[in-house]
Amino acid sequence: MPVKLTAIARDINAQASWAGLTAFVWYAFGAVPVHIAVAGQLGLTSAQSSSWIFIIWTTGAVASIGLSLYYRIPVPITWSIPGLIFLGTLSGKFTFPEIVAANLVAGMIILVLGVSGVSGRIMKWLPLPIVMGMFAGSIFGYVTRLVSVTVEDVLIAGPTVAGYLLGRLIGNPRIPPVGLAVIFGAAAVLATRRAVPEAMSWSLPALAVPGMEFSASAVAAISLPLVVLTLGLGNVQGLGFLIAQGYKVPVNPISIVVGVNSVVNAFLGGHPASVARTGVAIMAGPDAGPAPKRYWATLVGAALTMIIASAAGLVIPIIAVLPPSYIFALAGLAIFSSLQDAFEKAFGVNLRFGALVAFMVAMTPFALVGITSALWSVVAGLAASLIAERPELKAAWSAGLD
Repeated sequence: MPVKLTAIARDINAQASWAGLTAFVWYAFGAVPVHIAVAGQLGLTSAQSSSWIFIIWTTGAVASIGLSLYYRIPVPITWSIPGLIFLGTLSGKFTFPEIVAANLVAGMIILVLGVSGVSGRIMKWLPLPIVMGMFAGSIFGYVTRLVSVTVEDVLIAGPTVAGYLLGRLIGNPRIPPVGLAVIFGAAAVLATRRAVPEAMSWSLPALAVPGMEFSASAVAAISLPLVVLTLGLGNVQGLGFLIAQGYKVPVNPISIVVGVNSVVNAFLGGHPASVARTGVAIMAGPDAGPAPKRYWATLVGAALTMIIASAAGLVIPIIAVLPPSYIFALAGLAIFSSLQDAFEKAFGVNLRFGALVAFMVAMTPFALVGITSALWSVVAGLAASLIAERPELKAAWSAGLD
């Protein structure tokens, strides 16, 4: 054990540490406010909201640290923002006990799919170029938003971008571009006095065990879409990106952990867990350092998210602490190299037509029968390849099933 701990300590590097910090900033100021808003839509009490926030971030942090240390690959486990937004649309249609029960059923389905090995077989049937086309389309909005906020708020986003470009110009692994972006942007926020930490209210989390009310209509309307969103968006995109980075990904064990987390989350009012697709883009991309050491980004990010869990009693949207332009610019810069890598793998050699169709569908925001465009993009990409690239698609399937 001492030898193993020494080896882990030797893998600490600045690029991974900055990537982990960046992911935490995105989680805290990009994801948590959405959660608070949805909790308000559902009319939850402060205790219910606090319990929900506490459990999903705690289980996610523990799972991320455990998986990343055991497999030495960056595996960020959090939850799906599209899934959360979907729950917000159910306000007035189902009671909170019905939603909680449906969350539990969804977690159990995810767990069964992982234990049975179905999750692994799903990944084998999805060709990498189409998955990367979907992934690129799904995160493309972060980059276009980066451009928009830079134009709209040049005093904050401008220095953030300048720091990133300076890091790319220097080209020294010890001075990661994202790290300079964080520092330059933070300096701009302080210089313009745009940070208002007094807007935050800190309190210990409350743990509220909610009642559950099982109904067939809630399971059909809530559980099944959540399973699709979890597996189709988080797991497929997140794990697909890890595979594209050259990692040997244990799909079924990770899927089982996601299922276990989802079940545990439900007992304290939380919704299903998921592989963090944005977190993967930030912490497993080229800017996160040497591939064998990128798991440290997840360790740093997960450890910091425990701050979110311990501050689950926050009742005022903490997005007021930092200007949105800083958060959006930082998120866009953090995944820039991951987007470039996704483009290269999607449109490299094979199945380029299917990958292009998947990209276009994924980057177009719409929902059909409650399922967002990212999942439909896989269906469209496979259909396009089946029509125009059938020999290549059959070859990809054969290779995946070998």
